[in-house]
Amino acid sequence: MATTVSAPPRSSAGDGGTGRRGRSGLSRNYLGGLAGWIWLAIIIIPIYWILVTSFKEQSEYFRTNPLAPPQNPTFLAYQQVIEADIVRYFFNSVIVTVCSVVPAVLMSFMAAFAIVRGGGGRFLKSVNAVFLMGLAIPLQATIIPVYLIIIRLELYDTLTALILPSIAFAIPLTVLLLSNFIRDVPNELFESMRLDGSSEWGSMWRLAFPLTRPAIVTVSIYNALQVWNGFLLPLVLTQSPDRRVMPLALWDFQGQYTVNIPAVLAAVVLSTLPILVLYVVGRRQLIAGLTAGFSK
Repeated sequence: MATTVSAPPRSSAGDGGTGRRGRSGLSRNYLGGLAGWIWLAIIIIPIYWILVTSFKEQSEYFRTNPLAPPQNPTFLAYQQVIEADIVRYFFNSVIVTVCSVVPAVLMSFMAAFAIVRGGGGRFLKSVNAVFLMGLAIPLQATIIPVYLIIIRLELYDTLTALILPSIAFAIPLTVLLLSNFIRDVPNELFESMRLDGSSEWGSMWRLAFPLTRPAIVTVSIYNALQVWNGFLLPLVLTQSPDRRVMPLALWDFQGQYTVNIPAVLAAVVLSTLPILVLYVVGRRQLIAGLTAGFSK
C-alpha cells in the first residue's frame, strides 16, 4: 500500500520567513555591501589621481581640480623621468631585488626542510628559535649596527651593501611560512620516497619543492615587494647617484622650493609596473598560497 507525503506549505513573502531572504535562501547584507563600495572607492581614487596627474603638466596640475582629467594629456612627465636616468635606477632595483629574493628563498626553503624533517633535535630547535627571534627585531632598530658592519666590510655605497641585509631580514618570515607548508606534506610521501631509494636531498627537491610551490611564489612576491619598495637601507648605505634605487629616484624631482608632482607620480607609475607584471604572472600560485588551509 503506497503512502503519499504532502509537501510542507510554502511561506508567503509577507510572513517574515524566507520571502525576505530571496531565492538563494540567504539574507542580503546591505551594510556589508555599502562598506565594500566605500573601501573600493578609498583604494581606487588615489590610484586614479596618480594616473591622471602623471599625464598633466605641472602648471595644469596647480590651476585645475586634482581629480579632473587632463585637458591636454601629455607624456612630458614620463619624458622627464626617463631623461633623469631612471633606467639606471630601475636596473639597480632589479639587481638588488633578484639577488636578495632568490638566495633568501632558497636558503629559507632548505632551512625549513631541515627544521621540519630533521627529527626535532636540540640544535634545530635552537636554530628555529633564532629565526623566530628575527621576527621580533625591526629593521629600524638594527640600522646602526648594520651600517657599522657594512663600513667594516668596506661595502659602503655598493649594491652588495643592500643585498646582504635584505637577505638577512627576509629569511625569518620566509622560514616560518615555508616550515608550515612543509609540515602539511604527508609523511607517507616521504616514506615512499625513502623506500624507493631517494635521499633526503632528493626528497627535498623532487617532493617538498613542487608541493610547496604556491608558498614559495607567495613569499617570493612578498619579499620582492619589500625589497623593491625599501627606502631606509638605500638611504643609509648608499650615497652616489650611480647606486640609487627606485625609491630614492623620486628625489631627483624635488627642487629647492617646489616639487614636480606629475614627474614624481610618473616615476611611481613606472616603479609599480614590475610588481604588477610579477603579480599577473604568479597570481594563481599567489592566491593558492594565501588561501591554503582555509579549505581544511
